[in-house]
Amino acid sequence: MRGKFSLAAADADFVRSAPLVITHRIESEATCESLWQTLTSDGALTSWARGITGADWTSARPFGIGTTRTVRAGAFAALNERFFRWDEGHRMTFYVESASLPGFKRFAEDLVLEPTSTGNRLTWTFAVQAQPWFAPILSLSRPILERVTRSWADGAVHHTLQGTPR
Repeated sequence: MRGKFSLAAADADFVRSAPLVITHRIESEATCESLWQTLTSDGALTSWARGITGADWTSARPFGIGTTRTVRAGAFAALNERFFRWDEGHRMTFYVESASLPGFKRFAEDLVLEPTSTGNRLTWTFAVQAQPWFAPILSLSRPILERVTRSWADGAVHHTLQGTPR
């Protein structure tokens, strides 16, 4: 499903300076390798992210810079993503090229895995710039967005600790 609403491209600076930035840091006993497998599996997101009903890699493996994916939430919401940073096993960053619903001007996510003495640290950042008419709604929704996105990060870690990703 191609989105009919194009978004502006984002870069690493946008991830840090967007009008709305939500960052979650989770320490876990999972290895970076096993968590990376969860994040890049064919079942990525749909296996552990509540509300995500589809996530299709639209690029062939091996993934890297330029990889694309379509993520769906319900029957009508879809985001078409393009990865602009891909450090295998360590970091992936993408921006949304187009969406099926209006409201966003720019949207990006950055996922970083760092080894720790007991496993790894996942840092997952969501960066959003809304269209002017949607910005107040997005701002009021921030507490809900923080809970939902935290549940996705927790879900990825929990899924990884439960066994082999599919």
